[in-house]
Amino acid sequence: MDNKIRLKLGLRIKELRNRRGYTQERLAELAKIDYKYLQKIEGKNPPAVKIDTLSKIATALRISINELVDF
Repeated sequence: MDNKIRLKLGLRIKELRNRRGYTQERLAELAKIDYKYLQKIEGKNPPAVKIDTLSKIATALRISINELVDF
């Protein structure tokens, strides 16, 4: 995954998380992922994210994966 795409994805997740009024801790809890991992995804040097993780995040945000990656 290209770093620019990773950065856009992190910003998109943060934007959607904020719209829902979730903290990083709350979204991580709902998505059943590690809070520190979510911090990294939304950070300045995000890791590549597996599709399974994207699915968990999208489900926690109550949106489709398509909506999540629509940036």
